[in-house]
Amino acid sequence: MTEKFIERPLKNEKDKAMQYLNSLLEQARKDNRSEDIENLEELTRLLHTKKYGLVWEEHAEFVEEEMKTKIPVFVEDTNRKIVGNPETADYNFLLEGDNLHSLHLLEKTHTGKIDVIYIDPPYNTGNKDFTYNDKIVGQEDSFLHSKWLSFMESRLKIARNLLSDDGVIAVSIDYHEGYQLKLLMDEIFGEENFATDLHVETSAIAGHRRISAMNGTVVKTTEFVFIYTKTPHTKIINHKFYDKIDGFDTHYSKFLNPETGFLENFSATLQNTKLVAEIFDQYKLKPSLKNLDKLIKVEKRLKTWLYSDEISGNLFRLDTKLKANVVEFKPGLNYWKNKYVVSNENGTQYTAFRYSDRIGQTDGYKPSFSERAIRGNLWKGFSSDGGNLSKEGGVNLKNGKKPLRLIKQLIKALGTSKSIVVLDFFAGSGTTGHAVAQLNKEDGGNRKYILCTNNENNICEEITYKRLTNIQEDLPHNLKYFKTDFVDKTKFPDFTLENELLNYVTPLVELEFGVDISDPSVQVILTEERLEELLRNNKLKERATLFIHPDIFLDSKEQKQLKELNITLQEIPDYFFGKELWQSNY
Repeated sequence: MTEKFIERPLKNEKDKAMQYLNSLLEQARKDNRSEDIENLEELTRLLHTKKYGLVWEEHAEFVEEEMKTKIPVFVEDTNRKIVGNPETADYNFLLEGDNLHSLHLLEKTHTGKIDVIYIDPPYNTGNKDFTYNDKIVGQEDSFLHSKWLSFMESRLKIARNLLSDDGVIAVSIDYHEGYQLKLLMDEIFGEENFATDLHVETSAIAGHRRISAMNGTVVKTTEFVFIYTKTPHTKIINHKFYDKIDGFDTHYSKFLNPETGFLENFSATLQNTKLVAEIFDQYKLKPSLKNLDKLIKVEKRLKTWLYSDEISGNLFRLDTKLKANVVEFKPGLNYWKNKYVVSNENGTQYTAFRYSDRIGQTDGYKPSFSERAIRGNLWKGFSSDGGNLSKEGGVNLKNGKKPLRLIKQLIKALGTSKSIVVLDFFAGSGTTGHAVAQLNKEDGGNRKYILCTNNENNICEEITYKRLTNIQEDLPHNLKYFKTDFVDKTKFPDFTLENELLNYVTPLVELEFGVDISDPSVQVILTEERLEELLRNNKLKERATLFIHPDIFLDSKEQKQLKELNITLQEIPDYFFGKELWQSNY
């Protein structure tokens, strides 16, 4: 099918333009038209001049070309529907098919509605991990990078359209395409919307290696996660993540005396607390902040005392050096969330940090209650997840499986609330869906996920879907499984095409509104005859929701009947119908 497909049409267009320009130049030289020769030579130079930014040989994609005559539609595989939580009518979705087809359909249902996108695309290592136009792209391919960039560009452009105004996209990648991807995303999302590049520790290598570019002995220990926002004002990261740090920060040296209401040196508290004094005496150490830093690593009783609300809640550090020994504690400065006001005897105010804000549950592989530090863009510790990856979700995927803990933390960090919609259009092993379900269980959230993947080597059926099935016992939730099909435009002239497409409206309604129309409380009404039949036979459930075709006219009698049943009417969007759905934009 793809044998006659022209993969590089833009190159052909440029070649034709150059051939025409050369013919004009040749004729101008024959005619000795010096001014025309000069102008044509300048045009030739400009055609060969590269602009600033990412430039590559653009390649066409067969699945996109195919959409000029074949319209992608969704058809539900009802045998794979999962009703894990009958208590709710909300559904998540698994979309099987080429993700470019799924993304084009999602433009109809979710433009401006996706809160978080996470993708883990092919890394294009040259080791048969990337297929373009049904051909494996290997290291020997002279268009190794160009094909990958063309592939990613078409998908990322749609992804940007899907993001809400406060939406965020995160993309995992490594050095093979990471530097090209950064420039590509700068162009699509805007350089001003680049939020950060996380460096995720994926392996920990011990021992000594000589650096050699020839034989690759520099071992890769991190991968990137590029994060972009839809608009510059969007804040990330919404949830702070912490790494455990050893020892005690001796800057926390002031203690609020509950009896006097004044801050005093913490060393005095160490000396005057019987338990603490005994511990220091046992180790033959003088009670001091420096020695506290040593003992907290080995003495659990001391750590328990320091982390108690009574102590940690009254222990402070100051962000500037005080000019007086006695300072009064005054709660205030409410726009500083974790800061407090202290003032010296002259009334000069300073901000202070409470130690209790620094301790708590860390985000390590084995979470613990301890002192913690805010994690920067180096996300350490994920190499420890590697040994457990094959067990996560009960499915084994040799390459590309990301740690559940990593995706959970990304979603939790980037999501603006607990009721967001998360999209992954390189779903693979289904980790993103698993992460969403796990987070909902942990914090009572109502996040939804949409996963897209092809079924190459049965990955959608035997890996992605299987994982979402495996986790149901522990994480029960609802899932609908859609497959991509096609309507051939050439077989339906004029208005008959619209009538044919009406047969595929229901999956789009279910996808956009996250519902299941087999539920008696939800109905899709496409014709007036269908509505009349339901009313005549009393088949409408009280307080049901009707998704109704915009061309259906309700007479006064029907309006009264629906009102008496407390029916909610939801008009099906116009863009599900007619030429906007099937007209080609290519």
